[in-house]
Amino acid sequence: MTDPTSARLFRHMAWANARCCARLARLPAAVLGHCAPGNPWSVAVTLHHLVEAAASYAARLDGRLCAAAAHPDGVVARADAPLRPWARATVLAQAIHHATEHRAQIAGALVAHGVTALDLDGLDVWAYDDAVGPDPWASAADCPGRSDRDERIDAEPSAL
Repeated sequence: MTDPTSARLFRHMAWANARCCARLARLPAAVLGHCAPGNPWSVAVTLHHLVEAAASYAARLDGRLCAAAAHPDGVVARADAPLRPWARATVLAQAIHHATEHRAQIAGALVAHGVTALDLDGLDVWAYDDAVGPDPWASAADCPGRSDRDERIDAEPSAL
């Protein structure tokens, strides 16, 4: 069974990537050629890499690895580096943060050319929570007196 935190993080990643793609699809095709200063990858190349990598991570992160995240001190060998053991938590974190990093690169390339169409705050975990609703752990029954996101943040860690 996949732990609920990892599952939610992967759902957020898929949601944010889909929203990023949808927003870029509404822009003129010319913006796909924009690059950030010092970065040879265009928006199109970065987006292609982001989508291909997400599919690759999804294939690699089968249920066994996600379930093993409950024991992050264990190690796993990656197919592209079989002699190098990686902490399970490291592989899971890389999968999540990789997409965030490249969405930020895309936004930076756009802003460098005066295009402010990709609001990263609209793709963050808070926006995801607002769009799909909180996890069951965040219900009022589980967290008495706390009904919105800011109150949940201020809650004692044991209440989360």
